[in-house]
Amino acid sequence: MSRLLLRPAVKPAVFVLALLPFALLVHGVLTRTLGANPAEALIRSLGDWTLRFLCLTLAVTPLRQWTGWHALARLRRMMGLYTFFYAALHFLAYTWFDMGFEWGDIVRDIGKRPFILVGTTAGLILVPLAATSFNAAIRRLGAARWQLLHRGIYAVAGLAILHFYWMRAAKHNFAEVAVYAAILGVLLGWRIWKALAPRYFMKLGSHNAKG
Repeated sequence: MSRLLLRPAVKPAVFVLALLPFALLVHGVLTRTLGANPAEALIRSLGDWTLRFLCLTLAVTPLRQWTGWHALARLRRMMGLYTFFYAALHFLAYTWFDMGFEWGDIVRDIGKRPFILVGTTAGLILVPLAATSFNAAIRRLGAARWQLLHRGIYAVAGLAILHFYWMRAAKHNFAEVAVYAAILGVLLGWRIWKALAPRYFMKLGSHNAKG
């Protein structure tokens, strides 16, 4: 599998596959097949794809370590950029189709509705992450500062789930929220375990040695 993932055609293929949901949504807009409320369908579909790519981005490192398919790492940046791409389109669809680019109304709406404020905050955090997802940015910032900045993706994950939860709260429909929360909980919980486990076992070993 690692050899397969290293083939030159893999990245272009993944790029096209990741762009396919956008193409299907554009087709739906042009053919008017998005249902009775196409604006709402478009906004929500783009939000769903943002969450899916966020999950895929955070899944790369655990999958790489669990399976030994280290070549997965070469797809992580692309997944992260697609997360930003769909998040930006999600916000654009809201400002365009829902608010008509009336920026005064948009600002008031963001301040008035917590789920939009939380979603907008998550989107703003993604901006510097996307802007620094290149080797030149790593060299300029330094590896330590770059890694610290890109840990902001964990805050994005929490805010995205909260945004989704509040959005669904009005309809008391939490099934999808629970699925995404569980996936992100596992992916973030694994990272917390990886960070804390060595310290725990080191302390345990020291205690046993003293005993």
